[in-house]
Amino acid sequence: MTGVKNKTAIVTGASSGIGEAIAMHLAEAGANIVLAARRKERLEEIALKIQQKHSVHIKAVETDVTNREKVEQLVAEAKDAFGSVDVFVNNAGVMLLSFLKNDHVDEWEKMVDVNIKGVLFGVHAALPTMLEQESGHIINVSSVAGHEVFPSSSVYSATKYAVRALSMGMEKELSKTGVRVTNISPGAVSTELTEHITDEEVIENFKNRKMTPLEPGDIARAVTYAVSQPDYVNVNEVIVRPSQAKK
Repeated sequence: MTGVKNKTAIVTGASSGIGEAIAMHLAEAGANIVLAARRKERLEEIALKIQQKHSVHIKAVETDVTNREKVEQLVAEAKDAFGSVDVFVNNAGVMLLSFLKNDHVDEWEKMVDVNIKGVLFGVHAALPTMLEQESGHIINVSSVAGHEVFPSSSVYSATKYAVRALSMGMEKELSKTGVRVTNISPGAVSTELTEHITDEEVIENFKNRKMTPLEPGDIARAVTYAVSQPDYVNVNEVIVRPSQAKK
């Protein structure tokens, strides 16, 4: 699969931030896009925006990645609409940073459900079609927090380490099948993820952060680079970090 022109790309977590940017960039590269997230109205707004800029086909599917049947339905609808599933971007995720001593157990569970089980359900739903096609590309969005742990990231990092481990295992298992796997690890990115943090100590720490975050498009370009390589090239992992501190 060289390039993505006229291919079908499913992007989860596509209603904002990195997911929205990935969908935009893949559409610019000529892919037909299936937008997946829980906020259907927001998806429809993004679909309209893409259609106004690019001559590709767009479909919005309301999807909760923690629901296995919904993710299966997402892939089925993509196949029915466009005939194939060529790229599946496991982007949906939550970053509910908290200090362990503050005991945000419900948030720990939510991160496990979305960040790990959501990715597994995406693989489960998309992989059979890709194996049948003998082609496809699965992008798993992990995090720099999946490479190093910092105070308040213990559980979040654990989920992102899991995504990296899954990506490495998939790459080895699928190396001769025509299905490629790429793990993308963003550093700090300007998205709404931090708005969902409830731990007051973490929120206070974020106020003192000196690093200038990346923009969602910076990560989208990394994804587009990986999926645009020739069939014989598998970009296994890309780490994208901010490089400058605020002055």
